[in-house]
Amino acid sequence: MKFHVIIPARYESSRLPGKPLAKIGQRTMIEHVCLRAAESGAQSVTVATDHIDIKTCVEVAGFNAVMTDRNHVSGSDRIYQATEILGLADDDIIVNVQGDEPFIPHQNISQVAGLINEHQTGMATLCCPIVDQQEANDPNAVKVIFDKNSKAIYFSRSTIPFVRGASTGSNFCLGNHYRHIGIYAYTKSFLAEFISWAESSLEKLEKLEQLRVIENSRSIYLAVLKNSPPAGIDTPEDLVRANQHYQKNR
Repeated sequence: MKFHVIIPARYESSRLPGKPLAKIGQRTMIEHVCLRAAESGAQSVTVATDHIDIKTCVEVAGFNAVMTDRNHVSGSDRIYQATEILGLADDDIIVNVQGDEPFIPHQNISQVAGLINEHQTGMATLCCPIVDQQEANDPNAVKVIFDKNSKAIYFSRSTIPFVRGASTGSNFCLGNHYRHIGIYAYTKSFLAEFISWAESSLEKLEKLEQLRVIENSRSIYLAVLKNSPPAGIDTPEDLVRANQHYQKNR
């Protein structure tokens, strides 16, 4: 199976400026992401960035990078521009690996790409079981529900499904809730459709881009991982924990 990894890497970040260039051990964050992507068996790995320092860093490390418009409003727009620069074909499979996921298992990358062929679909993603009530109630942990054919029904920052009569007095019940993992695979032609659609009403409310797909009556297929992969990095505190994790597991 052939697929391409594109890693969107924007320099600006309200909570951690210059995040892709932050160091974890002796390497930058974006280098770690590139290494995980390369281990996945991808036909190509490309960083799509808006900053020359990120492009230079990636190329010095031996990976490919392309400059994209700094005014893109989403990673999807940035990735599509990169597919055009790279000259990818409409039926090529692209995996969107976030630039702040330095510890993402390479197996997850190849797995989500495989879902495109398995389901003959335009878009796929991953999820994992939620194991505690705090995570279920955390709006930063996006929840997903799906049908018996592994097709997403809805994504939300709220705790879904609501479990009526749960003994804890909350709507969390172990074994019924899943957290969405923000890695996507799609064909280039599907991505072109996606960015042509207007921002949808539910997307605006939840601030979740993937709801645009559901509101346009298209399918997103999921695979359920047994364990949650390491969390991404959003804050200086996350960066400290990432370095601790790296030192412990190197």
